Amino acid sequence: MKILILGAGVTGSSVAGAFASEENDIVVIDFRQELLDALKERYDIATVTGNAAHPSVLEQAGIENTDMVIAVTDSDETNMLACMVINALHVRPKTIARVRAIDYLNNPRLFSPNGIPIDFVISPEQIVMESIRNLIEFPGVLYISDFAGGLVRLFSVKVVADGFLTGKKIKTLKDRLSGGKTRVVAIFRQGLPIYVSGEVSIETGDEVFFIAPRKEVKRVLKELDKLEAPLKRIIIAGGGHIGKRLALAMEKNHHVKIIERDPVRANKIANDLHNTVVLLGDCADEALLQDEAIESTDLFCAITDNDGVNIISAALAKSLGARKTICLLNHNSYTNLLPGTGIDVTVLPNQETLGAILKHVRRGDVEQVTSLCGGTAEAIEAIAHDNNTDDSVVGRRVDSIDFPPGIVMGALIRNKEVISIHHDTVFAENDHVVMFAIEKKLVSYIEQIFQPLA
Repeated sequence: MKILILGAGVTGSSVAGAFASEENDIVVIDFRQELLDALKERYDIATVTGNAAHPSVLEQAGIENTDMVIAVTDSDETNMLACMVINALHVRPKTIARVRAIDYLNNPRLFSPNGIPIDFVISPEQIVMESIRNLIEFPGVLYISDFAGGLVRLFSVKVVADGFLTGKKIKTLKDRLSGGKTRVVAIFRQGLPIYVSGEVSIETGDEVFFIAPRKEVKRVLKELDKLEAPLKRIIIAGGGHIGKRLALAMEKNHHVKIIERDPVRANKIANDLHNTVVLLGDCADEALLQDEAIESTDLFCAITDNDGVNIISAALAKSLGARKTICLLNHNSYTNLLPGTGIDVTVLPNQETLGAILKHVRRGDVEQVTSLCGGTAEAIEAIAHDNNTDDSVVGRRVDSIDFPPGIVMGALIRNKEVISIHHDTVFAENDHVVMFAIEKKLVSYIEQIFQPLA
């Protein structure tokens, strides 16, 4: 597939890296030559220097032969204009555009069939906000996301010494996990995947991923001794797009404060938020945190646009007594700095955004994709079809399909109901199947067997 990426910033670089490793033909456009040079040193891709919305630059990048355009420049206006230009002059490529401003997103007519011609609009800030909101709802987990319209959830927990999971084989957990509907789908040990089978023993420090029906998640967490008290008192460090969205989502049922150092921004969000206290100051100021009773705060959420500030302020808040800390990191490599800081959970915006893009790029009838573990693994929700080929899963038993090691069945949703998965379960037309692939190279097999009828 030929993919044209508009923008070589943090998000564009992340997307380019993800697709370059899958034998796609990648071209990146940006006006900053130094960013393009850095990308070419890391990946086997082509680059074009210039304005991503100019027709001549798009033609130089080979727009006429492109299958997919992903517009993720730092400017909403450039992303939208580029899609308009492409739609006016060309027929073939599908378009995905990042749009960040709430003013654009709050007007549904803008991206309707009669509005700006963009096939898929994504809002990374909204995606990240929803991810953090899920973490607040379930404070005992490291990661959580919805599949099948919210009918099932994928979540992970950290195994602690002498905890319920420590030393147990996966097969012994069946009775505690409501057999067949809640399943262990992956284990990561020291950042590396472990192939899941009933004989695998869980060790201290492992990150264990489960898939469970939505209504069962709290019960399962209680069984695992991971159901923690609710987070009510929240301090948000950073009043940017994500911070404001999070405050809007949480202020009705939580006691929320935002720390923002820009007086203009602080004044603006103070006028837009009705039940949130907006504080003007430095989120890494120890005196300010103590004045705001950080020791009695349930959650300190560091989500400024500066990774260094996020790490320092979250670590400081934890040392001063905050019960939980969440740290947003735009650069995955910075996660290596976290051991010893006490920071509880890391949120990686580029990984969250990548999943939203991948679901539109994956071959086969794919409903949703979540990129995990730094992009090395994926959880995929695919729809089963009888496509008149030997590869189709429809009408076949689970045990008749030769899933490669590393692909684990997580959930089966039929007619909007989660059903148990057993060796003799037979796939039916339009079944939604949630699977975990611990390596990206396994995704092609899932794409192959879940192809719709041509």
